[in-house]
Amino acid sequence: MIVKDSDFVFTPPPQLAWARRVLIKPCAGYPFSYPVTTSPKLLNTIIRGIRKISNADILIADGTPSGESIYPIYQALGYNFHHVLMLDIRDSIFIEVQNPLSRFYAVESFWVPNVVLRSDFLISVTPFKVCGNSGHFSVANLLSLLSVSKYKKDKSGGWGALYELGIEKVLADLYFTLPFDLGIIEAHQKFSYSDDPAKGEAEDYGKILVGEPYEIDIEASQIAGVKCKHLGLISGGRVQLED
Repeated sequence: MIVKDSDFVFTPPPQLAWARRVLIKPCAGYPFSYPVTTSPKLLNTIIRGIRKISNADILIADGTPSGESIYPIYQALGYNFHHVLMLDIRDSIFIEVQNPLSRFYAVESFWVPNVVLRSDFLISVTPFKVCGNSGHFSVANLLSLLSVSKYKKDKSGGWGALYELGIEKVLADLYFTLPFDLGIIEAHQKFSYSDDPAKGEAEDYGKILVGEPYEIDIEASQIAGVKCKHLGLISGGRVQLED
């Protein structure tokens, strides 16, 4: 579903009404406001929508590429929400979860934060970002749920060990191992950058995309005119699971 951002009211799917714990995964790993990171305005809209049908615990969780605390970044971004628990992924207990694909692309199992596994409804919320010739949408947003300490290649941090395996393959495997219920792409602006997300160009677009993460990422990539290799791999993985 694509709607005008000015008309957007978050209407939760019916199954969210039965959730006892809802986890929202924003794009919040950098101390730069929207369109680099998810805006607090959109998060507030989502929280209000959840509260209309549910008294579930609402958690917001993310991590930084450096592996340092994310709480100063939450503060800098204006993430201050009533009765919402803000979490740093690095403080989680990580549990090894098997990839359901018998013919996985790069990673047989992932170390997943227990807070994700213990949540009943998962929402990925990300800006509309294009890095080079590829999109960074709701599926790619899941990468920062993984532990930097377990997947970094050297002292510089990040997820270098996964990039060595081929990040597009890793993202496809992650989609199946860590299935999110809903993706929301904040396309008030389309943001393009090369290597440094602090140095990019924004173009007004005025939309919000909502739906199953893979499906809205396909729509976003078509709008942006880019091909995300991991989305093609996910398509193949879906066929594999059906077979």
